[in-house]
Amino acid sequence: MSQIRVGSAALAVLELLADAAPVEQVEALMTQALDEGVAGAEREVLTRARALGLRIHAQSGRRRQREMGLSALVDTARELAAAQELDAVLKVVTRRARLLLGLDMAFIGFPAEEQGFVQVRSSDGHTSTSMVGLRLLADAGPVGEALVNSAPFWTPDYPADKRFHHHPAFDEMVAAEALRALVAVPLSQGTRPVGALYAADRNVRHFSADEISLMASLGDLAGAAIESARLLDTAMAAAAALEGPALRLERELGETQSRFTDLLLDGGGPQTLVAELADRLEGAVRVHAPDGTVLAAAGDPPDTAEPVLSPVTAEARSAGAPVALADGSWAAPVVAGEEHLGTVLMFPGKRLTEYDERLLELGAGFTALALLLEAGRSAGANGRIRHSLLDDLLALSGRPPQLLKTRARRCGIDLDEPHLVVVARPERAFGSELGSWAASYTQHRNGLMSLHKDYAVLLIAGDDAGAAARAVHAELSPLLDQRVTVAAAGPVTDSLSVTGAHKEAQRCFDAMTALGAVGRAASPRELGGLGVLLSGSHDAGAFIDATIGPVADYDRQRLTALVPTLEAYFDTGASPTYAAERLHVHPNTVTRRLERISELLGSGWQQPERAFEVQLALRLSRIRHVLRGGSPASVAAVLDSPYGRPHRRRPRDVTKPPVPAPRRRPRR
Repeated sequence: MSQIRVGSAALAVLELLADAAPVEQVEALMTQALDEGVAGAEREVLTRARALGLRIHAQSGRRRQREMGLSALVDTARELAAAQELDAVLKVVTRRARLLLGLDMAFIGFPAEEQGFVQVRSSDGHTSTSMVGLRLLADAGPVGEALVNSAPFWTPDYPADKRFHHHPAFDEMVAAEALRALVAVPLSQGTRPVGALYAADRNVRHFSADEISLMASLGDLAGAAIESARLLDTAMAAAAALEGPALRLERELGETQSRFTDLLLDGGGPQTLVAELADRLEGAVRVHAPDGTVLAAAGDPPDTAEPVLSPVTAEARSAGAPVALADGSWAAPVVAGEEHLGTVLMFPGKRLTEYDERLLELGAGFTALALLLEAGRSAGANGRIRHSLLDDLLALSGRPPQLLKTRARRCGIDLDEPHLVVVARPERAFGSELGSWAASYTQHRNGLMSLHKDYAVLLIAGDDAGAAARAVHAELSPLLDQRVTVAAAGPVTDSLSVTGAHKEAQRCFDAMTALGAVGRAASPRELGGLGVLLSGSHDAGAFIDATIGPVADYDRQRLTALVPTLEAYFDTGASPTYAAERLHVHPNTVTRRLERISELLGSGWQQPERAFEVQLALRLSRIRHVLRGGSPASVAAVLDSPYGRPHRRRPRDVTKPPVPAPRRRPRR
């Protein structure tokens, strides 16, 4: 063979190696070249080329295997991070050990409580039923090698390996599983092994250095995960041990809470509640108003117990919980929401426990509730006066508006400011809960309420009817535990407009009921095109601007034709192709315009509900335009057209450079 042929054969070997060809192809190529009668130096070159090729191929294979092993370790780390319980961690480790080296079986052994023994805690790939829980002597064959020496141990054929003493118990287990090759690595936490990981194959197998290193890395990773799981189990056990006293404390506080609730439901006031609290705390209790007035008292406080109330109140409010004072007494704030109602002073006759402190805090909360209930009962007469005012506003009783406005000012309400009318109707019959809630709700918002046979009417300050309806719905539905439909209208800024807003809210409510929106909250504006019909003002302009205003503004600012494109698009059954024919433009032009419309109106404008509102807005816009400057005939043409658009010439589109329109063949 010539020198050129030898070089070609060596080059062919390199090409096969570059293409990651099987080693058989490299062998076949070199064998063919050697069989062609090469001798002397050329034969030595080919022989060396074959040896180098096989060596490179083997190194490449080992590199790929090492990369796969490292990737498997990363996946194992992810699984171990997700597993928190010790048994789950052990299951992940044994399964991954088998997959990592492609072995038949893996198990984990921990030092048993009895000195000198190792117990199998978890196993994967075993065939005998007695594998998990098996106890073996620490010196039983290779069982203790990894634990005692803290180093990996492996053998290609355990039954035939005579390097160590064969223990009958371990040999019996190996025979039952028909194991041959065996590798063991310590599960290390720092420098201390906490157990050992064993993996075995049912065939004779020689482990490489890379495989042993990979198993050792898995052992280090598993050891850290096992120790973390053990610490977590210990912490959870300690938490469970402490849970007993905490549960007893919560149960006792729950019983006391039930007792306080019964007292208030039976009509008891702050004095009754304070007497019960003093008896349970075995001390004296006083409730002071923010100005220092004593509202309720029980028990006999010490003669020297006269704290300066202002700093005590400030300290209790800042802490938000009971605080101990210098003279041995305690102070707890009485708070309802953001309103400070007073301070509870307690003079104990004993050292307070954690239960006593929690009880004092609970008593302060119920004291706030008792004060609110008492204030509500005293404000009942004033409430009836306020609510009769709303009845007069709704009834249009013929009384002068100035008189109604004066009555409202006496109640602290300025009818010249924006107000909303809200109608709330439960689905089923209701008791006194609706009236109590409505009175409390309007009192906190300085509004008015009127309770009818099957619904409630609220007049509250605000300028967003939709938000007001949703707020009422969010509070009232959970209270009544049933579906409540809420409709709101407004705002109004004079007394004569209240009844109109009430009728508009009623129409909105009737529309919601007809549409099956029972149990929801809305306003006429949120009903889209239907809201234009329900609104007392019939504000079509606001509806048009809210629906297609961005598109119309874009046309006016850039002299484009997006609105006509919308009309043609809906007029032709939402077909860009037919719309292009109607507009005498290319279909790609219509597609680009529709994309720009989606940017202006949002991606959901072609959904059925939004599409209906867009079409209605287009028609109302066209009718309004014709009414402002057209004739009765043109108005009729608009009303007769499918979407309110008479035929007209195509406006120039400046979204792209003008191009000559293609000639069209006349139809026969």
